Amino acid sequence: MLDCHCHLDLYTAPSAVARRAEAAGVFTIFVTNSPSAYQQSRTHVARHARVRLALGLHPLLAEQHLSERKAFEALAHQTSFIGEVGLDFSPDGKATSDIQQESFAFVLRVLANQPKFISIHSRRAEARVLELLRQAKRTPVVFHWYTGPLNVLRSAISDGHYFSINPAMVRSPKGQKIVATIPRDRILTETDGPFVTIGSRQAEPTDVGLVEDYCGRLWQMPGIEARAIVSDNFRRLIAPLQNDGRQKDAL
Repeated sequence: MLDCHCHLDLYTAPSAVARRAEAAGVFTIFVTNSPSAYQQSRTHVARHARVRLALGLHPLLAEQHLSERKAFEALAHQTSFIGEVGLDFSPDGKATSDIQQESFAFVLRVLANQPKFISIHSRRAEARVLELLRQAKRTPVVFHWYTGPLNVLRSAISDGHYFSINPAMVRSPKGQKIVATIPRDRILTETDGPFVTIGSRQAEPTDVGLVEDYCGRLWQMPGIEARAIVSDNFRRLIAPLQNDGRQKDAL
């Protein structure tokens, strides 16, 4: 099982969540919102064989980016996994859109010519994210919880990108339409826990099983076969990381 976008550090008891995920056999990518959070989490992640820590520069923390960019650049070579990075042009992020774009372009420059797994935030900024990825000649990346227009989605698919799907997406008509548009060989699973909820509780990595079951129904196969497709997609995506001698923490 794969949870390729989870904010473990934002749970009340992150170690307990990580232990439950590992006991269930979930490979979890622990995204962070800043280099500071990444550094604070490193010692905690080391004890979990199935957790990988991703280096982030979250767009909604853009006002902190100038003080964090130097650390991002210094740390980028230490991990194969990058996230959460990207743009957010929703009302929450609109005021800092210029800083966000500078920071995202900076991230793409830092990562140039380095194979990485990159989890992208693109809320209401999907077309601009895709434009910057094209300018940087960066492909493939993973669009986390894509909610944008279908025409931009199709362009991102044509460019070779992947998409991580969570339980909230498969519950909503819009999310279901997006999932149905994505080819099955570009789909990964995520929870975005603790932000996604299952009933009254926060989603945990094991809840990617809900996405597997939904994809199984959509693709007319058992959920376990959908899981195998997701696993194959992930292995194909990270193959360049495993073949690069600089990367020490790929699956």
